Amino acid sequence: WGKPGWFANVAAEHDAARNGVALFDQSSFSKLLVEGRDAETALQRICANDVGVAAGACVYTGLLNERGGYESDLTVTRLGADRFLLVTGSAQTTRDQDWIRKNLEPNEHVSVTDITASLAVLSVMGPKSRDLLSRLTSADLSSEAFAFGTSREIGLGQAVVRATRLTYVGELGWELYVPVEMAAGVYEDLVDAGEEFGLMHAGYYALESLRVEKGYRAWGHELSPDYTPFEAGLGFAVSLAKNTGFTGREALLEQKSKGVTKRLVQFVLEDPEAMLWGGELVLRNGEPVGDIKSAAFGHTLGAATGLGYVNNGAGVDRAFIEAGTYEIDIAGDVVAAEAYLRSPYDPKAERVKA
Repeated sequence: WGKPGWFANVAAEHDAARNGVALFDQSSFSKLLVEGRDAETALQRICANDVGVAAGACVYTGLLNERGGYESDLTVTRLGADRFLLVTGSAQTTRDQDWIRKNLEPNEHVSVTDITASLAVLSVMGPKSRDLLSRLTSADLSSEAFAFGTSREIGLGQAVVRATRLTYVGELGWELYVPVEMAAGVYEDLVDAGEEFGLMHAGYYALESLRVEKGYRAWGHELSPDYTPFEAGLGFAVSLAKNTGFTGREALLEQKSKGVTKRLVQFVLEDPEAMLWGGELVLRNGEPVGDIKSAAFGHTLGAATGLGYVNNGAGVDRAFIEAGTYEIDIAGDVVAAEAYLRSPYDPKAERVKA
């Protein structure tokens, strides 16, 4: 249960994403095409956030149940007046299709198509990602011309790809959606151009380390049908004011008025040698209040970090969190930890939006 043999390898990949440029293969993302005359109407009802945006805009949203709990979290990219690309987790293809179809009205003209196998996803992440990609495209990748949360087709080498400026690692970067028949060529172009910038291949252990350190949530860990956006600290991804309403809205309005009794918190251990793996007991002032849902070593922070819920029947707010002293029980060893409602790494997301 100590530091594994691959610890140094992940540290190098982590560092490349934070300080240089790293290449991730995220082709396992599930990709659903939702289209038809009533696509926007249906998605506005099914999604908690407002997806009635301009073509080329990306929206992070939850699909909620009537209790306000997460049935999924995903991104919705508007491709046109009646076409939307939904990108969700690797294991959620069937589940999310089923949820969307079950929540369509009988008279709505909407189709849902799994296009996962038709698109590879190569993610170029890190402060040098813009410099690398600019070697392969004439498209303007500046923040003024290509803001965070936007998506468009660009020429890249010999291919046309959909470049989406999003990140699951907390750095400047683009997800490249590449037709599978062009994927090998685009990959080779990225590797060749990346040599100048010290491009490093990075894997899913590094991805997990980077996303936990940044405090990004994951379905099946921090998000489930039992947790709401307000409990998960994702109230920004809910549009209570949109005219259409959405599934779970009434439950969220009630919760907002009463306050939450559990809240997701990021913990950073004070002992740099201790490791977290998930499932560890969280203690507040010596009393059990929850457990760790996701954990990894935060190589930039220099210590293990984890995401876990703090529970209190009388309510949990910022004052309650900040007034406590926290420890994590790691196989019987109680280790002191600092608690954060916002990641201590780039809390204002300035690097993401650079």
